[in-house]
Amino acid sequence: MERFERACRAHRLKITPQRTAIYREVVRDRSHPTAERVYRRIRRTFPTISFDTVNRTLLGFSRIGLLDTIECSGLGRMYETETAPHHHIKCRHCGVIIDFYNPDFDRLPVPEGIRKKYDVIGQQVVLKGTCPACQKKGGRKNGNQRQRDRRRQR
Repeated sequence: MERFERACRAHRLKITPQRTAIYREVVRDRSHPTAERVYRRIRRTFPTISFDTVNRTLLGFSRIGLLDTIECSGLGRMYETETAPHHHIKCRHCGVIIDFYNPDFDRLPVPEGIRKKYDVIGQQVVLKGTCPACQKKGGRKNGNQRQRDRRRQR
């Protein structure tokens, strides 16, 4: 919470009970929550808080470097407190996102065409696969294997 207080003071944000609760919820929920999930949980303590307030607060925390955002197709914007360089693996069955660190991925070269057009400030690799829990439930086959299986069934 010390980091939260320092960042709020540095950016002249009031440290309100609502902001504190929103930040605590993202810290507590290590599963990369969406604004909707944070809102549902915060409403238990602050029943009159609006989704817009929660969403704008999370976006503000992201702008000042307190949170990082992850944008995965189909899941919307997700938030996390880990702002140090790292990467993710996303289960294509249950949607869980796990952080991992790999210095080799940190050093992947940015294509020259991108470097010329954009001011790249960071990079993140997102791997897609099947988590151990879903593998146990029979979700081990990859997309190509499922397509071959469907063709055989026809």
